[in-house]
Amino acid sequence: MAFASNKPFYLLHMDLCGLMRVEGEASEVIISFIKKTQVNLQLQVQHVRTDNGTEFKNKTLAKFFDEVRITQQLSAARTLQQNGVVETRNRTLVEAARTMFTFANLPSFL
Repeated sequence: MAFASNKPFYLLHMDLCGLMRVEGEASEVIISFIKKTQVNLQLQVQHVRTDNGTEFKNKTLAKFFDEVRITQQLSAARTLQQNGVVETRNRTLVEAARTMFTFANLPSFL
């Protein structure tokens, strides 16, 4: 199902990039981000597009999305192109971070 709108935050593309400190931390961060965005910017998130990972496909997020009437769209397994917007952005951010680490003479594993 495709969604199109010219409204900001109508459709959020989400993925994780990097390490999470605690299992399940992703759900808390996502819920907090959406709540703060909707309150501070007075914008209603309608749809969230994610990959099919367990960090997005869980009871906590499903309950929250149901309560606030957000439709979650999960991509098919092993199809990065279905959530290509966020995959491209993550790659750009990781490459920029690696460049900064290199120029700061920091180890690349941080």
